[in-house]
Amino acid sequence: MTNWLYYLLIALGALAIWLTLVTLALRGWRKRGNRQIDELGAFPETPTDLGDPIRGPHTGLYVGSTVSPSWQNRVAVGDKGDRASAELTEYNDGLLLTRQGASEIWIPRDSLVAVRTENGLAGKVMSRDGVLVIRWALPSGVEIDSGLRGDDKTVYPDWTSAYADLNEKAFEAFENTETTPAPEKKDS
Repeated sequence: MTNWLYYLLIALGALAIWLTLVTLALRGWRKRGNRQIDELGAFPETPTDLGDPIRGPHTGLYVGSTVSPSWQNRVAVGDKGDRASAELTEYNDGLLLTRQGASEIWIPRDSLVAVRTENGLAGKVMSRDGVLVIRWALPSGVEIDSGLRGDDKTVYPDWTSAYADLNEKAFEAFENTETTPAPEKKDS
């Protein structure tokens, strides 16, 4: 067998393995999304009349949404988990995440749980307080965290202070939840 044929077979074999892995990853992502549809339910629709903006728009990278409290359990329903350049704007009735190349995410004001900063979300770790995270409840009652890594991080305190009372309630609720103690070790 000549050298060029040998190298061609190796290249074709590597390509076949790579295509198989990509296909399996996409299939897993779709199955995850299908499983989450039942758990999460429908996302709220954006109202037709939003009115004038109260805060924003502030630009950045939409990092993704996760099922809280896990910062790695990424939402895979539709395109809600896709990263995209985005604008976050506050209106009287809620918050709007307008994403380029993906659907909008409307967060009704009455579904907001907390607005805080974190150092990571959706498996992506950044610098301290690098992501503005909005915890909110879907109509199904499931809480999710949606994150925006802002282009201008100096606006984060404006967002978090505007929702300080909401954040305090969320922290108190977290503190008051019962935790299951770890099982005791038995001496053997």
